[in-house]
Amino acid sequence: MAEEPSNGELGRQIGALQATLSSRFSELNQRLDRMVSLDVYTVQTTYVDQRLAQLQADIQRCASENAKLEDDFEQYQREEAKRREAERQARLYQLIVPVAMCIISSVIAIWAVVAK
Repeated sequence: MAEEPSNGELGRQIGALQATLSSRFSELNQRLDRMVSLDVYTVQTTYVDQRLAQLQADIQRCASENAKLEDDFEQYQREEAKRREAERQARLYQLIVPVAMCIISSVIAIWAVVAK
């Protein structure tokens, strides 16, 4: 019977075992908390990376659309300048031809009168 622990000794051993188990369970819970947060962090990081890639693609698309709009506007301005120049020349010719015809007719009339 000397080898069997007393009730007090058994109580102390059970208390120590409970304390050890309690501390190990708290360590396990802390590790589980970190594992879950690591998984959440990984998912969040993946989502952020995907979103950033999508936003970069959108920015690139907008930049190319903006460049195309600028090119189209410059082309429109060149075409509009050509159209206005052609219109100006047409109006100039419409003015010069009748005036020239009038001057030539007057010169011919004056020459006819002077030649008689």
